[in-house]
Amino acid sequence: MKAKFQSECRIAAIRFLPRIAREAVSVMLIAGAVISLNACVPPGGVYSTAPSDAGSATAQPAVTSTRAYEIGPEDVLSISVWKEPGLQRDVKVRPDGGISFPLAGDIHVAGKTAEQVTKIITERVQKYIPAAVVTVSVTEVAGYNIFVIGQVNEPGKFTLGSYVDVVQALTLAGGLTPFADSNAITIRRREGDREIVLPFDYGEVTDGDENGENVVLQSGDVVVVP
Repeated sequence: MKAKFQSECRIAAIRFLPRIAREAVSVMLIAGAVISLNACVPPGGVYSTAPSDAGSATAQPAVTSTRAYEIGPEDVLSISVWKEPGLQRDVKVRPDGGISFPLAGDIHVAGKTAEQVTKIITERVQKYIPAAVVTVSVTEVAGYNIFVIGQVNEPGKFTLGSYVDVVQALTLAGGLTPFADSNAITIRRREGDREIVLPFDYGEVTDGDENGENVVLQSGDVVVVP
């Protein structure tokens, strides 16, 4: 009887072994897949390489950080042509916005960036020196001038090396006096033969109101604080 029982146990074990083997193989395959997936995930979790619309909107730089400097009258430009010692000099921009340079002639540079002027001079000089490499840089900024007048603590003319907005200009002028009408500030801008008047509500801008517009000032702008 005991021998019969032992025989039946051996037969049952033999039948059960393939099932155990199959389950063991399945477990090994699943574990291997999990390990492979973990190896593909970068530190910090899963991410998408596609750009997000929301992310791109918030990542847009401010106007003042991306706007290239536009040359103005009285600025000094350093202009050189590589391997041409006779074509290296500092040039001051005339009040009419123009300069003169050998082989390039007279060029109106006011309102243009150094990169744009480089392109113009390169095109003209290459008519005589085909392989000419031109470099233009602004070495002295004198053409970006703004004016703040009226009820500010330090009114006057400000010559700056970078663009500023209205609030920054008022700060340079020492801020508003106690008698200033902060809601009636204007920016007076000359465009050709006409003058444009832009309203500026100091309260709306400082309070973060979307209707307030803290504009970047152009050279020659006059901020008037009544």
